[in-house]
Amino acid sequence: MQTFYFTDPGKVRDHNEDNVIILNNQNNEFILAVADGMGGHSCGEVASKITIDTIREEFEKLETIGTKEDAIEFLRNIVKDINDKIFDYADKHPESKGMGTTLVIAIKTDDYILYGNIGDSSGFVLKNNELHKVTKDHTLVNLLVSTGELSPEEAKYHPRKNILMRALGANNPIDIDIFDVDTSVRSLFLCSDGLTNMLTTEQIEKVLNSKLPIEEAVLKLINKANMRGGLDNISIAYLKRESGE
Repeated sequence: MQTFYFTDPGKVRDHNEDNVIILNNQNNEFILAVADGMGGHSCGEVASKITIDTIREEFEKLETIGTKEDAIEFLRNIVKDINDKIFDYADKHPESKGMGTTLVIAIKTDDYILYGNIGDSSGFVLKNNELHKVTKDHTLVNLLVSTGELSPEEAKYHPRKNILMRALGANNPIDIDIFDVDTSVRSLFLCSDGLTNMLTTEQIEKVLNSKLPIEEAVLKLINKANMRGGLDNISIAYLKRESGE
């Protein structure tokens, strides 16, 4: 497996509220996660850091993630734990009230692949050179699309497209949407909306299908997003099977 992750503040924001990680163990089990913090005054950065730090700590406690059912339980428990920690922090630091974060996370083992998400950070897979979005955004406009009140095209340019209906630190109790993914996919690709708001799925797909080394492909995508304005922090976690795997 080849893996690479990177986060960039973009061209407009004066600090980076995203956090990103890729972890693996001796059993060839991988976790990828991107958290896009919100709340201003660096509080979003705190929420996303709590999220990624908790994922790292809990993963490193395990010798193995176990079965698919074990992994689903791991995701549900870790989300509850993260949410509790964010609310506890906000209670102790009144200036951080309202802070929160999205989360998109993937678990890959030899036997299964799971995706989970809260908010509007995105999880994709690359299969047969086509990029497919797995996760569904928890946004107001996505809700309006699902009820037929907005078309997908109208949603792209809606002035309230970034209003979240679900986020860690905003909803209590919290639940994570979990997706069971085809294990034959070539690549796992997670990113914050700082990328997807600047580039289309087709533009991302073209770069991932190029012959670039994995690190150069990720940095090229971030550069392209910045060239188109870089209006938000941009984070990517990318896992790619090597030929023959």
